[in-house]
Order: sequence, then C-alpha cells, then structure tokens
Amino acid sequence: MRHRKGGKQLSRTDAHRKAMLRNLVCGLFLVEPKEGAPRRVTTTVPKAKQARRLAERAVTLGKRGTLHARRQALSLLANKGVVKRLFEDLAPLYSDRNGGYTRVVRLPKFRVGDGTELCYLELVSEAPSTGQKPAEPVAPKVAQKPRGEPKEPGAGAAESEGETQRATEGGAGASQA
Repeated sequence: MRHRKGGKQLSRTDAHRKAMLRNLVCGLFLVEPKEGAPRRVTTTVPKAKQARRLAERAVTLGKRGTLHARRQALSLLANKGVVKRLFEDLAPLYSDRNGGYTRVVRLPKFRVGDGTELCYLELVSEAPSTGQKPAEPVAPKVAQKPRGEPKEPGAGAAESEGETQRATEGGAGASQA
C-alpha cells in the first residue's frame, strides 16, 4: 500500500528520483542568469513541479541561516558549493518574502522526441508586492474647463442643432438596419 506517500514517482526508483531532483535544484541555484532575467532551468512540467518543492524547502532553510539549517540543506542538496551560494547570495534576497520563491512557466513548445510539455523552473526575482497603490497616478489627468463660464451665444445653438440632426440621422439609420 502506498498510503501517505507524498509526491510523484516520475517512473523512477527512489534513488534515481532523489538524485534527479537534487541535480535539477542545484542547477537552478548555480546557473548564472542573463542581465535582467531570473535564474531558470528548462525541464518538463512534472519534474519542475516536484523540484519546486525541494527548492522552496532549501530557500527556507537558507533564510534561517543557522548551522543546523545549513546541515539540513547540505543533506537535501549534497553539494557544499550550492549550499554556500544559497546561504550567502540567494537567501538574503528572499528575506521579506514568505514562500513562493519559485515559479513554473510553461513554454509553447514540446520536446521533439516524445512531445512532452516543457517549462521553465525559475526563481522569482522581483520584490514582493505590498498591495498598495502607487503614490502618483500612472496617466496624467486631463485639464477640464472651469464650470460657470458663459458660452458664446451663436456657438451653443449651432452645437445643439448639429447634435439633434446627428441623433435623428443615427436613429433613422438604426431603424432601417
């Protein structure tokens, strides 16, 4: 019986699956991102969803920063260089974020050999949103005419006649259609 066993098997033995996910997460932490791009690796969607669990757990351990957390991360990732980078470089970036350090972005292409859906597993790079509106409006407001100014006597009558004629023409055209 397979009761209370979390995660997908991914058609691999326990040791193979553990090593594969460990290598995927180590690759995610070690990759050097391009300018302005997040750290990301390309993989299949089921692998990314399973590796995301391990990556989130590792970043949380890195945020703790204790010796015990470092040893736990070393048992998860089994690579001293990756653990060092995680604790010194990556974890401080997420000190204000409560979870959600990674995202899975599906790609519009499929793997050539078997047609499996591909995706990016990437570390979230932007700061967490505070939920507040920006201080200044995005678009400038249009200046409105002050109310109470008298209109020119001839212009107002011409505007109202033009509007009624357009409304009549629009109404007649709408009933014929």
